[in-house]
Amino acid sequence: MTATVAAVASSGVHEFSKAVRPVIVLEAGLGVRDDAHRGKTVKHRSRVRQDPSQPNLRQVHLIAAELHEELRAKGFDVGPGGMGENVTTRGLDLLALPRGTLLHMGGAVVEATGLRNPCAQLNDYRPGLMAAVLDRAADGGLVLRAGIMGIVRQGGAIRAGDSLRTELPSLPHEGLRRV
Repeated sequence: MTATVAAVASSGVHEFSKAVRPVIVLEAGLGVRDDAHRGKTVKHRSRVRQDPSQPNLRQVHLIAAELHEELRAKGFDVGPGGMGENVTTRGLDLLALPRGTLLHMGGAVVEATGLRNPCAQLNDYRPGLMAAVLDRAADGGLVLRAGIMGIVRQGGAIRAGDSLRTELPSLPHEGLRRV
């Protein structure tokens, strides 16, 4: 299966969900144009309170459409943009990508920086959703399944239906960690 962009979304205000759009424009080093999380430094309110000068490693949020399908099968009404993601992908195991992977989508390139740290707002959106996006590894460690975060390396427009190609970083690969 060829990996594709299933949907794109953005929101100019700090709210949990983002509206699905026909197109979003990514700006190098900043994020999604007209999105509340756009910027060189952190924009997530909890992180701004900690240290507003931190670099923004969460400029773009990506979730796999396959996760939405899994969650719907468990009774959760979720879809593109609903969990705050900017890009919904199809046909790519986002969580298995190494840190530093470049994702070429439409005219843009996003570098994977880490795993989304799920927060309690998931339960405000859909009760029980936080537990549904967490899992346990065989060694007992916590597995975060709420998507990945990235920074924009090359700006450009992205639309549903665009192909998605990955470019792996040099070896040795480092797994994604919470950002």
